[in-house]
Amino acid sequence: MHKLAAGVAHEINNPIGYVSSNLQTLSEYCHQLIRLVDQLTELIPAEQLQPLLNEHDFNFVRDDFNTLAEESDEGVQRVIEIIHALKDFSHSGDEVFVKANIHHGIQTTLSIVNNEIKYKAEVVQDLAELPDIECIPSQLNQVVMNLLVNACHAIETSGTITIRTRLKEQWVMLEVIDDGKGINPEHLDRIFEPFFTTKPVGKGTGLGLALSHSIVNTHQGRIEVESEPGKGSCFRVWLPIQQARINSD
Repeated sequence: MHKLAAGVAHEINNPIGYVSSNLQTLSEYCHQLIRLVDQLTELIPAEQLQPLLNEHDFNFVRDDFNTLAEESDEGVQRVIEIIHALKDFSHSGDEVFVKANIHHGIQTTLSIVNNEIKYKAEVVQDLAELPDIECIPSQLNQVVMNLLVNACHAIETSGTITIRTRLKEQWVMLEVIDDGKGINPEHLDRIFEPFFTTKPVGKGTGLGLALSHSIVNTHQGRIEVESEPGKGSCFRVWLPIQQARINSD
């Protein structure tokens, strides 16, 4: 799946790049042409020019162009966002394991997503004393970010997001809990599938939880979810303190 995702991202990246560039250039050309026509209206008598403008629906075209240009740009940016998500998904196993403080990663990630969360949710931290764990910090930060953003999106107006950590024997537990709209039972078995999303069209790539699941697997851990419609969700990540060594002999 990772090779497929990398291949798709690579194949789409180049054409979408020149489509984006060409759209910007076309937009500039159209604005120049509109300005030209506007200048002509000052030089040519209205009784001569107006019939031509009416014949070609110039006023409608001028107004509609801005809408079409904005929608096209949003569509291109959406594809670029999906490409970046695919690249993250395909590169989820490329870095090395080091000893790191998971709480430091949580604070770093919170500072990054604060602007998205602060208008919708209060973040409550319930953090236990934890040892450093053997992990790939940037990847765990990505997991925390995905879970926090999902929790924020699940809250429709205002609510609370709780981040909880615990130590249980040789495992560290991380929970991200929200009091949002919850997940329908028929969707629970599919939420970690690539491209599966319950968000409205244009609001999610369907790769965030799939990427998180892949990263947790890479860390020899597991990710669980409990949810009740109308009451919220709890995503629970279990990570070993020490990565098990596989004997190659």
